[in-house]
Amino acid sequence: MLVLATLGAPERRRLSARRRGASPPEAPPTPVSTARATVIDVGEPLAPGEPAQAWLRRAGEAELTEAVAILNRALRAHRLAAGDAYARPVSRAQAIAARVGVGAGEQVADGHWSAARELIASPPRRRRVRALAPEARLAAILGGRARPLVCEELALRARLDLDQGHDREAALQLLIALDAAVAELAGDPRAPALAGRLQELRDRRARVATVAHAAMARRLSAPELETVASALARIEAALRARAAAGA
Repeated sequence: MLVLATLGAPERRRLSARRRGASPPEAPPTPVSTARATVIDVGEPLAPGEPAQAWLRRAGEAELTEAVAILNRALRAHRLAAGDAYARPVSRAQAIAARVGVGAGEQVADGHWSAARELIASPPRRRRVRALAPEARLAAILGGRARPLVCEELALRARLDLDQGHDREAALQLLIALDAAVAELAGDPRAPALAGRLQELRDRRARVATVAHAAMARRLSAPELETVASALARIEAALRARAAAGA
């Protein structure tokens, strides 16, 4: 069961015509609302006492990953039902707080627990050079010194679909990303340094096209899904190599 709630929503007031446009030079920040999503396991209930506490001690990121997937399925359903192109999935990193807990049904539906603990995300450790690379490229793109490629955006969309379990969408998106990558990288000034990777992408095109055609009619098999995952990984590797060649 998924329960959604809005917290801290500011009071909406109708402004008169006389007050419109009147704002102090240094207005305070406008309060914003936050959303709380509670995923409740309505399967076999936990016995109170030690069984519930034992589960709470074991529960962690795996349970949170399952909960985020449930929330994203609901967001996807809303996106399709409402025709809202701007409704997007959420990730673990976007959570202001994440908790696991136990409690009675009505209690947890209201965001309360008999016992709970907060899950603190551990940021991945990265080498400083790698950590600075996205910031340096962002500055170059915004400053007009670097040209973003269409295939970069298409590959990101395919990655999102694949990670969210939308295999058919990922396969169709991948075919477009692959064609765009071959065309754009072949005309890139760094193409000589990417010759081997370009040929690898060309060699995968026929198989990717076959899988994409199958995706228009049905879910993908495990081998077909592996074709999508591996081809997407090679596009991503080629784009990283392009960025490194221009460093």
